[in-house]
Amino acid sequence: MGLDIAVMIASIYLGISVRFIESDSNLPSSLGPILPKASLFALVMMLIMTAFGMYSGEWMAGARAVAIRMIASFALGFVVMSQLFYLFPDILLGRGAFLFSLLFALIGVTLTRIAFVKWSNLDAFKKRVLVLGSGSRAAKVDHLIKSMSSARSLQIVGYLPLQGSHHYVEHSRVLHDTASLSEIVTKYNIHEIVIAVRDRRDGGLPVGELLECKLRGINIMELSSFFERENGQLQLESLNASWIILSEGFKQGLARDTVKRIFDLVVSLVIMLVSLPAMALTALAVYLESGAPVLYRQERVGQHGKPFTIMKFRSMRCDAEQDGKPRWAGKDDDRTTRVGQFIRRVRLDELPQLFNVFMGHMSFVGPRPERPYFVGELIRQIPYYNSRHTVKPGITGWAQVRYAYGASVEDAVEKLQYDLYYVKNHTLFLDMMVLFQTVQVVLWGKGR
Repeated sequence: MGLDIAVMIASIYLGISVRFIESDSNLPSSLGPILPKASLFALVMMLIMTAFGMYSGEWMAGARAVAIRMIASFALGFVVMSQLFYLFPDILLGRGAFLFSLLFALIGVTLTRIAFVKWSNLDAFKKRVLVLGSGSRAAKVDHLIKSMSSARSLQIVGYLPLQGSHHYVEHSRVLHDTASLSEIVTKYNIHEIVIAVRDRRDGGLPVGELLECKLRGINIMELSSFFERENGQLQLESLNASWIILSEGFKQGLARDTVKRIFDLVVSLVIMLVSLPAMALTALAVYLESGAPVLYRQERVGQHGKPFTIMKFRSMRCDAEQDGKPRWAGKDDDRTTRVGQFIRRVRLDELPQLFNVFMGHMSFVGPRPERPYFVGELIRQIPYYNSRHTVKPGITGWAQVRYAYGASVEDAVEKLQYDLYYVKNHTLFLDMMVLFQTVQVVLWGKGR
């Protein structure tokens, strides 16, 4: 992102210089100071590129996907900047200068990303990690490294078994080195040690050697902290109460609640005003296909376990639960109407929840609110599930933008791991990132 910002600002200067290169005098005085205009262009493009997923870690998934997102980002950037030039003539660069700048920015960003992909694969730029343990917990680290493009910055040097534990990782990755931990760190040039050992009693963990490595400046991490940093989730299998109690985060307070409430009201009001025509058309479409009621009201569990009534556009048949038994809503649920399938796919069914935000029952960003029946079942089956209710539920959330549609207990476990990350780390900045990634989810049909 830092490189992209530099490229965007430089492209404005370059575009203006090329546009007026034949001028015998200096640049036209009507242009005024260039840096504020270049900074505005960089800010607009950063927001758009974030919304299109260019900073989510998935942008390296393939050249074709990157090209599509890049072209779409710059096309939308052209439209937005053109509208800003029309509304605020003082920031106008001139059509020719802006087109040159946009072209140079596209070329520059493309080249920096090609270079970034190339350099990120060089071992010299990777953090060398040693994993203590070779059991089932260590296998999760191996799976993470293989499955996530964001883990390109890491190089797992090997897995050091303790007390002859059974190997759950590839045997070729296991280090059969009898030297001390400090000597192994020196030998393999280790930058970080991840503790992936379940049993740490009775000499299961070389505390003295780890202390020596720590004093040498080697970063040492619990497995829970490693997954939190690399995957944006708190792994339930590696989580324990003592880690939660002693770790940073899980902070609440009047100042934080006030800032979040202001953010909720401002964002919800803006989206409500912009989406009023879409809400009117959605209500009309629902009514024409299946009649009244247009809105669907249902009891959900809110902050501190307090129930509230959520509002959504009805996307299912009126007799969806005629037997009175609650059922999970599936991705391709046969109870969904044709209009319902469309409005769920583009998230129009969620818009009435803006009124829940105004009434204070929900936040714009937070864990997805569930029905009391399912909450009772999940609390009994999943540890720490009730922890997600320490913050207000949200229209969108970290779990919704990071994980696909959930319709089972197993999916609830996966989403809870992301919800716990949000509960631990929620800030205004994280809320803004979720908001921009929600745009990406809508555009590319990911998550729920």
